[in-house]
Amino acid sequence: METNTSFTEGKILKPLILFAFPVLLALFLQAMYGAVDLLIVGKFASSADVSAVSTGSQIMTTLTNLISSFAMGTTILLGQQIGSGKKEEGGRTVGTAIVMFAAIAVVMSIIMVVFAPSISQIMNAPEEAFQKTVDYIRICGGGMLVIVAYNLIGCIFRGLGDSKTPLITVAIACVFNIAGDLILCAGFHMGTQGAAIATVFAQIVSVVVSFFLICKKELPFTVKNKNIRIHKVYLKKMVGFGAPIALQDLLVSISFLIILAIVNSMGVIASAGVGVAEKVCAFIMLISSAFMQSMSAFVAQNYGAGQITRARKALHYGIAVSFSIGVVMFLITFFHGDALAGIFSSDGEVVFAAADYLKAYAIDCLFTAIFFCYTGFYNGIGKTRFVMIQGILGAFCVRVPVSYIMSIQPETSLFHIGLATPMSSALQLILCVGFMLFLRKKGMLDDKKI
Repeated sequence: METNTSFTEGKILKPLILFAFPVLLALFLQAMYGAVDLLIVGKFASSADVSAVSTGSQIMTTLTNLISSFAMGTTILLGQQIGSGKKEEGGRTVGTAIVMFAAIAVVMSIIMVVFAPSISQIMNAPEEAFQKTVDYIRICGGGMLVIVAYNLIGCIFRGLGDSKTPLITVAIACVFNIAGDLILCAGFHMGTQGAAIATVFAQIVSVVVSFFLICKKELPFTVKNKNIRIHKVYLKKMVGFGAPIALQDLLVSISFLIILAIVNSMGVIASAGVGVAEKVCAFIMLISSAFMQSMSAFVAQNYGAGQITRARKALHYGIAVSFSIGVVMFLITFFHGDALAGIFSSDGEVVFAAADYLKAYAIDCLFTAIFFCYTGFYNGIGKTRFVMIQGILGAFCVRVPVSYIMSIQPETSLFHIGLATPMSSALQLILCVGFMLFLRKKGMLDDKKI
């Protein structure tokens, strides 16, 4: 069966939504994948375990996002090659990606295992949760090879216009992670270590099964043994597209880690509360994230085909749908954050702290619903340097300084600290709209200019 989908012909909204829906389900399952650890640990272990999983998983999420963002270079390049009819180059592009990401995975594994105590110390992990945090980082860090492979598979197939295969790989991982957590955490009461082992094992199973699924699919290219090496021309293009996105996401993630370190200094309840809130946020931001990833693939193919007007229409459709749902997410999260937090913890103090923090994230839903679509559009047309710049400005000109200033106030709260996030998103949205006006004024968004 053919796995790639052409976005350059026919209707826009329907294929965009049909592509985004499996992406949404995959993101949902991936959020479940991370949330299950905290959910089960929160029910069957101590607040120290919750804090450790919270801090450790935040670090692993940062690294995973870094890999996924860097792999967006592969998604964009493949999408543009397919859109411009250069499918024969796909094998060399994928072969280069395999070698490059394997090397990255090995280096990251060594760093995470060796420097886990230092990383935990930098994160201000509470004393009672320190060793548990170190254990979580070391176990998950040792499995970076499968974590990288897991994310690379998804990025390659989204570049082909196939969002179903990544959904299958995530579903497999989610099922095995839930089973592993129930056995190790609920059954054997292994707490933090059990959650980490279940995470790595689930991704190993997912990658192995995914490999056999891929072998049965008809691809628009062939990856031969001679293709699995570094092809400098494709490496340069992938790095050119992916590095700015990765750097931006890394620095943005670091800004969130700084906020977590600030919160960790407020004690284990605040640390656990923010950890629970972050897991809830992974769900309430799903629609925006799905449209961002889908927009990148959709726009990349149309950009490669020279149909930028069609790509702009897709952006408008995406914003309309994403913002409508963002309003609903705002209402639910702002007024019922305690109910959402209660899913992940039975500790009343932790739930109260999480709900307070979630009120700020509820406001952020309104901004990210729009500017995430813009981000996907700019990634698709290769303007990844702008994406990097606006992300860094939002993180370090607003999010970090505002969260710190709020944290040192006499009557501070997690809500006040959390307000740094929507304030940052507001700035990023203004920059995105301004850049769009600039490109249109310069005539860079006309079909004839491509």
